[in-house]
Amino acid sequence: MLMLTVALTACTYMPDTRQTRNVVLLIGDGMDAHQITIARNYLVGPTGRLALDDLPGRADVGVVTLDEQTPGVFRYVPDSANTATALATGTATSRGRVATAPRTDVDLPTIVELAAAAGYRTGVISTAEVTDATPASFVAHIAGRWCKTPRDMGRNPLCANDRVEAGGPGSIARQLAGSDLDLLLGGGREDFGEGDGSPRALAETAGFTVLTTAADLAAAPPANRWLGLFTEGNFAPRMVGEDGRTAEQVGEGGAFPAPMTCVDNPGASGQPGMLEMTRSAVARLTQDPGRGFFLMVESALIDKASHVRNPCSSIAEVAQLDEALRFLVNFADGHGETLIIVTADHTQAAQLVPNTSLYQNLGDPVHTPGRIARIQMPDGTLMGVNYATNSYFVEEHTGAHVPLHTNRPEVLAGFLTQSDVYGVMRRFLGL
Repeated sequence: MLMLTVALTACTYMPDTRQTRNVVLLIGDGMDAHQITIARNYLVGPTGRLALDDLPGRADVGVVTLDEQTPGVFRYVPDSANTATALATGTATSRGRVATAPRTDVDLPTIVELAAAAGYRTGVISTAEVTDATPASFVAHIAGRWCKTPRDMGRNPLCANDRVEAGGPGSIARQLAGSDLDLLLGGGREDFGEGDGSPRALAETAGFTVLTTAADLAAAPPANRWLGLFTEGNFAPRMVGEDGRTAEQVGEGGAFPAPMTCVDNPGASGQPGMLEMTRSAVARLTQDPGRGFFLMVESALIDKASHVRNPCSSIAEVAQLDEALRFLVNFADGHGETLIIVTADHTQAAQLVPNTSLYQNLGDPVHTPGRIARIQMPDGTLMGVNYATNSYFVEEHTGAHVPLHTNRPEVLAGFLTQSDVYGVMRRFLGL
């Protein structure tokens, strides 16, 4: 009955076609309930409110992952490629695939492509490399997320069928360079190379103005298409643990790690923030009254920091998403047919736990088998964040459903899948 209610809500909503329609999809990579709560506690306190908390619409989103060889078989823990593909195309696929179907390798049209063909402006923003799985899945079509550069195409056998020499579309970077996007902003300058035949040269030939600094973005020609490559790789996180500390294993005898302070990261200076990129993108995409736009904004470092057990960086990245969201809500208030969706692609390893075990007074050395950070909070208390999906140097994703927040509760509510979210966005834009 709940699924039927959601479907009816999505299908019967009819946007006012007399007004310009816009969709903004904010993806917090790995941003599950633990990540949001950890960040809220640090940024505004347990009784404070993020911009995210004030959006009136809530839903839960199921994540569907298929087996590569037997697509009728489910897998229960995803990656960012197959989840972004579901959001971008409405079709479930297998891990690692970028807007392509499992086993058959059929290209799946994306909402960016459909929107551009219908006359909408389109943009993609990420704090990761723009060739990374999430941004790529809205624009490119390739068998593996690892096929990012021309060099990757030559050395990775998984990329063989997509090589230009084999009649394929080429690397992710090459496909981005030849896309119809109005703007693409993020990191990954090293993936585009230099010189004749490089993806960067192809992008410039296709009409993109390449931006490499925050100053470039501020002065970008408003009539041009923008390719922002602001960092060599992923963006640097705005906040890190003091002295580079991350979560640590409990010591001998059950001694918990010393408290850790989160500090500003000087390595993040000079790169534009998510708010800055989002504000510039909206200004660029709204130049033509009546056209409307689709914009995907990814807060990528929540996930990347969790993989390496760095809670301070995840907190700072949730803060960036929330700043961008606050701006977008103000924009939507003055542009009535604007749908904002904030969701995650998958859940992650971080857990909010006691900063020391609740059972420590029983006389037994009870402690986490994983790694824990005891974060010094602004109010002087301590917050425990635990990582325990494996003993490897990088943590795993987890497989729970993800949250969704929206400014349009009449459009999205209840429980749905990522493919359903795609359908709602497509119908809202009349595609």
